[in-house]
Amino acid sequence: MDVLVAGSHGQVGQHVTRMLAESDHEVRGMVRDESQLSDIEALGAEAVLADVTEDVTDAVRGCDAVVFAAGSGGEDVWGVDRDGAINLIETAEEQTADRFVMLSSINADSPEESPEELREYLNAKAEADERLRESSLTYTVVRPGALTNEAGTGRIRTGADLDRKESEIPREDVARTLVAALPMESTYGRTFEVLAGDEPIESSLESPVSEE
Repeated sequence: MDVLVAGSHGQVGQHVTRMLAESDHEVRGMVRDESQLSDIEALGAEAVLADVTEDVTDAVRGCDAVVFAAGSGGEDVWGVDRDGAINLIETAEEQTADRFVMLSSINADSPEESPEELREYLNAKAEADERLRESSLTYTVVRPGALTNEAGTGRIRTGADLDRKESEIPREDVARTLVAALPMESTYGRTFEVLAGDEPIESSLESPVSEE
């Protein structure tokens, strides 16, 4: 599978890019800063220069799948987290990239349950998620809890509405979940939350997690 990673220089995106490069997939890492191209090549990927807020046709052309791991860091939630994602979704629809895995966020469907400073971001993510679900693409929406830089364990828990007493997950395990979901039909057309847990990632994804 030829996979485009949007946001490949981000903290989750770098894990995703490296894992894909070490797998049987072919991977393109998309960045918007020319100075980051060599970092992506060092991860083993083909580096492509493109901005999700602009024309991404050349970046998507020829790909089978897209992993959206880009983010604004709170600086432009409507321009990047919503409109940038939607731009990539619509370009994928126009091209041959039928598979789309979205890195979203827990509480995207209930922003009022999060601190006020996160609500605009979560609303933007929710609108991007909804556009993906309405698209013609074979989608998966992954909504992790608070991200940490701890080493991944390879174990998670998934569900439509998880108990969030412990609501964290290592970025490395989020990346593993995104990569594992790509070929797994059990994740097609599904939106689910993911937190640190006790079940191996692939077996957790084999179980039904939510229905759309």
